Amino acid sequence: MKALAKKLGADNYGMKMYVLVILKSGSNTTETKAKTDSLFAGHMANMGKMVEMQKLVVAGPLGKNDKNYRGIFILNTKSIEEAKQLLESDPAIKAKLLEPELYNWYGSAALSEYLPFHDKIQKSSF
Repeated sequence: MKALAKKLGADNYGMKMYVLVILKSGSNTTETKAKTDSLFAGHMANMGKMVEMQKLVVAGPLGKNDKNYRGIFILNTKSIEEAKQLLESDPAIKAKLLEPELYNWYGSAALSEYLPFHDKIQKSSF
């Protein structure tokens, strides 16, 4: 267990810092449906790259709400600056379809350990 804690970067409480990203609707509301679809396909592909890099450990859309919040990421990064650099490669963020808000967040260092199980239970991918 000590080796796993070290590998995951856990502190004495089994926790570590991450960056929580709340994705909101961006200022670009005039794109065509085809362009929007293309940008969101790139958004999904970028998420896949971040998972492969072991930087994206949680992602998902939010239900309809009155704050224009669209989804969340939890990024396995040491700083908000590093998280911003990762988000620069997201086409939907670059095109201002989505606007990120970033916060330091303290959570279980074991969070990323569920990802291999997700691959085993999904019936199809995005």
